[in-house]
Amino acid sequence: MLRLTLQGLRTRWVTFTGSFVALALGVGLIAATGLALAATFEAPHRGPERFAAAPVVVRASDTLRVATPIGERTQRLADPRAVPDSLAAELARLGRTVEDRTFPVSFTDASLGGRAEGADGGGAREGDGAVGHPWSVAAATPYRLTAGRAPAAPGEIVVAVAARSQSRADDGVEVGDRVRVVTPAGAGSRTVVGTVGATDFETAVFFTDAEAAQLSPRIDALVVHSDAAAVRRAVRATGTDTGTGAGFEVLTGDERRAADPDPDRDSEALVAVNALLGTAAGITCFVSVFVVASTFAFAVAQRRREFGLLRTAGATARQIRRTVFAEAVLVAVPASAFGCLLGVLGAPPLAAWMADSGIAPSWFAIGDQTWPLHTAFWTGLCVAMAGVLTSSWRAGRIKPTEALREAAVDNRAMPPSRWLLGALVLLAGVGLLAWSLATDPGEALKRKTYITRPMLLIVGFALYAPVLVPPLVRLVTWLPARLPGATGLLARENAATGVRRTAAVAAPVLITVALAASLLGTTATINQAKATEAAAQTTADYVVAAPGEDGALPAPFVTRVRGIPGTDVSASRTTAVTVLEEGVALVRSEARAVDPADLVAVSRLPVASGRVADLDDGGIVVNEEWRTHTVGQRVRVWLGDGREATLRIVAVLRTGTGSNGVYVTPRNAPGATVDRVDVKLRDGADAAAVDTALREAGRATETTVLTKAAWTALSHPRSSESTRLGMLLILGIALLYTGIALANTLVMATSDRVGDLAVLRLTGATGPQVLRLVAAEALVVVAVGSLLGAAVAGLNLLGVRGALALLSVPSPLVVPWGSVGAMVAASAVLAVLAAVVPALTALRTRPVALAGTRE
Repeated sequence: MLRLTLQGLRTRWVTFTGSFVALALGVGLIAATGLALAATFEAPHRGPERFAAAPVVVRASDTLRVATPIGERTQRLADPRAVPDSLAAELARLGRTVEDRTFPVSFTDASLGGRAEGADGGGAREGDGAVGHPWSVAAATPYRLTAGRAPAAPGEIVVAVAARSQSRADDGVEVGDRVRVVTPAGAGSRTVVGTVGATDFETAVFFTDAEAAQLSPRIDALVVHSDAAAVRRAVRATGTDTGTGAGFEVLTGDERRAADPDPDRDSEALVAVNALLGTAAGITCFVSVFVVASTFAFAVAQRRREFGLLRTAGATARQIRRTVFAEAVLVAVPASAFGCLLGVLGAPPLAAWMADSGIAPSWFAIGDQTWPLHTAFWTGLCVAMAGVLTSSWRAGRIKPTEALREAAVDNRAMPPSRWLLGALVLLAGVGLLAWSLATDPGEALKRKTYITRPMLLIVGFALYAPVLVPPLVRLVTWLPARLPGATGLLARENAATGVRRTAAVAAPVLITVALAASLLGTTATINQAKATEAAAQTTADYVVAAPGEDGALPAPFVTRVRGIPGTDVSASRTTAVTVLEEGVALVRSEARAVDPADLVAVSRLPVASGRVADLDDGGIVVNEEWRTHTVGQRVRVWLGDGREATLRIVAVLRTGTGSNGVYVTPRNAPGATVDRVDVKLRDGADAAAVDTALREAGRATETTVLTKAAWTALSHPRSSESTRLGMLLILGIALLYTGIALANTLVMATSDRVGDLAVLRLTGATGPQVLRLVAAEALVVVAVGSLLGAAVAGLNLLGVRGALALLSVPSPLVVPWGSVGAMVAASAVLAVLAAVVPALTALRTRPVALAGTRE
């Protein structure tokens, strides 16, 4: 049997080459994404950056620590406390101290050589995300003057400039430039008297100590030139460490890393990359397994008459099965090994692209882990074996009379086991969707859910392909079969009778259309729902939001807006509250600090129970996702600065798309700054006068004023850049493979039919007619796969629409017709080429010679 196996590999090299290519590429994709995923498990070690030259740093802890029965639980605070003046005075007795202050700063476009087009009421800002500091703290940091001098008077600043930006050619700043700077106190012109080298952890702007204290009175950290032990004793003696779970920290050595801006940015960046690559690896693995199993099963099905001939020659069913398994091993082992090599070669470019496009940090690179290669190799081998398992069982049951068949018609009924398995998989997919809608509709909107659910439906439809293909073929070819000529009729009959061939070729198209339409459509629908929800909840006519995540609106702007007659104004702050659920889990919820009367005047929140107007300093507004969400109940929370409080629930909001957060009063968010202002015109107000006053306030403070419609479009885009690139990565990897698999399977199928094509030539068909027939069959198969994929995507999108309806979020389905149409067109072009090229090659041989060929 071994000799027969080797002879089979030699004589049917096209079939086995196709299986080799499908498996090698699948293993390569799994290995590449696995290697990239393994590189996200550990962030590089970094020492202290900002306070690298400080002997001791004292600051309020930014981490909430709560003891639970299963150990201490931690959560990041939104608004850490300031260092009190009393503690600063006590530490000053131990030695020289330097007060550090950090506050948001931005430059306007006008100061850097241009003004953004389309900006309303204030220039768009350059350097959003920059921070201001007092100059005296620079000695404890890596910043050193590269030009000019230190600031000595109000209105003088030192800015961080990258080495490449030292020339005016790339819109940099130079010593002596006058720039317009926006600070918490408003906008004003300042003189650049010095520059320092830029860093990768922040964009710094230095002011005089006196001016920095005016702009930001709170002390964020204190550099102490004294013995660390003495500093710790002084901190304990002052009684400022209250033991509420967020006291004060005395940092030395590597501990000073905790005082850096966003010290966990590397690990947090890797968490996002890990989630993206985990999803990509899951989809890649699914697509690879699906295509490889389908390809190997098709390769065995192509040889039905050959196995019948072996049975006629005396081979037992067991020997046939052993032959099939031996061939699979001989193909799978080298293919899996070659796939691992492809993964090793492909992983570094993948990591480099992710870093260049901003999906991953700039330092992201492939490590030396080897477990992804072992996983990919054995996955490939196991998938190949699984792909031929059922096929080998069918091969062993082939009767000797099969060798006498000349018609390649799949006329056998689908076995009961396949009926049962397909029903179970489809019921699992539909049942999980129904269960999610009945118990937690919000679950259907989560990425892991709407990415994995189509996989079950794809497998279920693929299992029922022998039943679904014939009627779909007849539906697709209903009109072509009635046109003059035999091409449409022959294409219909060939596709309908060769069910296994049609199903194997349609499988990559099914995956392509189902995944693309499901993922792109669900993402677009959810984005549209979020925008619709935000617009419905905001009754304000204007919305002004601070730029950046940690930005703040200038106080003069807020004051001027509050004084505009004929308006209701709500100034709110971003904060967070943390709750201990089930006694063991610290759950942080984003929140806004608002005046309840102002909030009611400018919003229409989806209240499920209670009244938002009842919010006071002892109350809280929560949403239905909270474990405790009954009006009147009291809930224990930790506020943004770490203080513990027990608040009364005054209102409960519906869950919606997950964006309905928590509301508290400004007194319960003392460290938060105003970062959003909503303005609504009262009845009878002069709209033109209000608009003019708002624009003037915006121009005076370099603050962008947006109408409600403009704010909704800006803050709720169709998809963010990171989401778009992440989806491109996920779909790109999967669709590239399915495209290659489509071409590969068609080459296998067409090459196996050279005898049939020769018979057509002998019956009078010309070469162009044969090629048109082959192309028509390929288009029919692509249409069948597209319809199956559309059915999967339709079920998935209807589930999302149902979830939104149950969450009371009215939003239409958004179907990416253009993207799906482009993918179907690309699949059609690829299919036609993959079918016509081998057919064209076969036509070069005399049809008499080909017609007499036997397997």
